[in-house]
Amino acid sequence: MSILDNFDSWKDFLGDKMHNAEGQGLSQQEISDLAYEVGDYLATQVDAKNDQEAILRDLWNVASNDEKHAIANMMVKMVQNDGTMQ
Repeated sequence: MSILDNFDSWKDFLGDKMHNAEGQGLSQQEISDLAYEVGDYLATQVDAKNDQEAILRDLWNVASNDEKHAIANMMVKMVQNDGTMQ
């Protein structure tokens, strides 16, 4: 089963990556910038595997650049307490 098949698994995966980035000294801005890049890649290159991912992709596709940064920031905030490496 892929991490993209289940939204909770996806959030745990993102949480783990965010905690790893923090542990390596990346700033919140750098993490946010990476989240933006990941969001852009997922929206354009990866098929949604569940309803939540489809909603995020659709929101991303209609958002301005500022709104995309806001979505990326909200995703970072959403997964701050997720992950298996807490």
